[in-house]
Amino acid sequence: MDEATRTAIEAATFRRLCEHLDSRKDVQNIDLMELAGFCRNCLAKWYRAAAAEAGVDLADADAREIVYGMPYEEWKANHQR
Repeated sequence: MDEATRTAIEAATFRRLCEHLDSRKDVQNIDLMELAGFCRNCLAKWYRAAAAEAGVDLADADAREIVYGMPYEEWKANHQR
């Protein structure tokens, strides 16, 4: 598999993971942390770190909005127990 194809597949997989997490708003971050060892916030931090490695300056809030599909404060207000 060439690098461009691998990158496209990885990007599609990440988008699918975010869609899946978005469809499971009932699953809290603490539940994810306890069971899987990572949560939505971890994904946002990893996204931001990858952006930084690529020379892209991305704020924490912007990375979280990409992962959560909405501003983090809105997600917390509507879905966090």
